[in-house]
Amino acid sequence: MVVEFLGTMLLVYVILATGNWVAIGCALAVGILLGASISGAAYNPAVAISFYASGKISEGDLLPYIIAEILGALAAYECYKMYAVKS
Repeated sequence: MVVEFLGTMLLVYVILATGNWVAIGCALAVGILLGASISGAAYNPAVAISFYASGKISEGDLLPYIIAEILGALAAYECYKMYAVKS
Protein backbone atom coordinates (compact mmCIF):
# COMPACT_ATOMS: atom_id res chain seq x y z
CA MET A 1 0.00 0.00 0.00
CA VAL A 2 2.97 2.30 0.60
CA VAL A 3 4.04 1.84 -3.03
CA GLU A 4 0.53 2.69 -4.24
CA PHE A 5 0.45 5.77 -2.01
CA LEU A 6 3.86 7.05 -3.12
CA GLY A 7 3.37 6.22 -6.79
CA THR A 8 0.01 7.96 -6.91
CA MET A 9 1.45 10.92 -5.03
CA LEU A 10 4.30 11.25 -7.52
CA LEU A 11 2.02 10.98 -10.51
CA VAL A 12 -0.58 13.45 -9.27
CA TYR A 13 2.07 15.96 -8.16
CA VAL A 14 3.69 15.90 -11.59
CA ILE A 15 0.28 16.34 -13.22
CA LEU A 16 -0.53 19.34 -11.02
CA ALA A 17 2.92 20.94 -11.12
CA THR A 18 3.70 20.59 -14.81
CA GLY A 19 0.69 19.64 -16.89
CA ASN A 20 3.27 18.48 -19.44
CA TRP A 21 2.34 15.18 -21.07
CA VAL A 22 6.00 14.16 -21.46
CA ALA A 23 6.72 14.74 -17.75
CA ILE A 24 3.52 12.93 -16.78
CA GLY A 25 4.44 9.96 -18.98
CA CYS A 26 7.94 9.86 -17.54
CA ALA A 27 6.62 9.98 -13.97
CA LEU A 28 4.21 7.15 -14.73
CA ALA A 29 6.95 5.11 -16.40
CA VAL A 30 9.29 5.55 -13.42
CA GLY A 31 6.48 4.66 -11.02
CA ILE A 32 5.65 1.52 -12.96
CA LEU A 33 9.30 0.47 -13.23
CA LEU A 34 9.80 0.90 -9.49
CA GLY A 35 6.47 -0.41 -8.23
CA ALA A 36 5.23 -3.04 -10.66
CA SER A 37 7.02 -5.94 -9.01
CA ILE A 38 5.87 -4.88 -5.53
CA SER A 39 2.23 -3.82 -5.86
CA GLY A 40 1.37 -4.05 -9.54
CA ALA A 41 1.62 -0.25 -9.90
CA ALA A 42 -2.06 0.55 -10.35
CA TYR A 43 -1.81 4.20 -9.13
CA ASN A 44 -5.46 4.71 -10.06
CA PRO A 45 -8.61 3.28 -8.43
CA ALA A 46 -10.04 2.37 -11.85
CA VAL A 47 -6.92 0.35 -12.64
CA ALA A 48 -7.07 -1.30 -9.21
CA ILE A 49 -10.66 -2.34 -9.93
CA SER A 50 -9.60 -3.79 -13.28
CA PHE A 51 -6.76 -5.66 -11.53
CA TYR A 52 -9.36 -7.11 -9.16
CA ALA A 53 -11.68 -8.04 -12.04
CA SER A 54 -8.84 -9.83 -13.81
CA GLY A 55 -7.80 -11.67 -10.64
CA LYS A 56 -4.46 -9.89 -10.15
CA ILE A 57 -5.39 -8.64 -6.67
CA SER A 58 -7.69 -10.16 -4.09
CA GLU A 59 -10.97 -8.73 -2.87
CA GLY A 60 -9.37 -8.02 0.51
CA ASP A 61 -6.68 -5.89 -1.11
CA LEU A 62 -9.01 -3.84 -3.32
CA LEU A 63 -10.28 -1.35 -0.73
CA PRO A 64 -6.83 -0.72 0.82
CA TYR A 65 -5.44 -0.10 -2.69
CA ILE A 66 -8.17 2.44 -3.42
CA ILE A 67 -7.75 4.16 -0.05
CA ALA A 68 -3.96 4.37 -0.48
CA GLU A 69 -4.37 5.85 -3.96
CA ILE A 70 -6.90 8.45 -2.82
CA LEU A 71 -4.73 9.42 0.14
CA GLY A 72 -1.70 9.65 -2.16
CA ALA A 73 -3.58 11.98 -4.50
CA LEU A 74 -4.72 14.15 -1.59
CA ALA A 75 -1.18 14.31 -0.21
CA ALA A 76 0.11 15.36 -3.63
CA TYR A 77 -2.48 18.11 -3.79
CA GLU A 78 -1.47 19.35 -0.34
CA CYS A 79 2.22 19.34 -1.34
CA TYR A 80 1.34 21.20 -4.51
CA LYS A 81 -0.60 23.83 -2.56
CA MET A 82 2.27 24.28 -0.06
CA TYR A 83 5.17 24.43 -2.50
CA ALA A 84 4.20 25.01 -6.11
CA VAL A 85 1.44 27.58 -5.69
CA LYS A 86 3.64 29.92 -3.62
CA SER A 87 6.37 30.00 -6.26
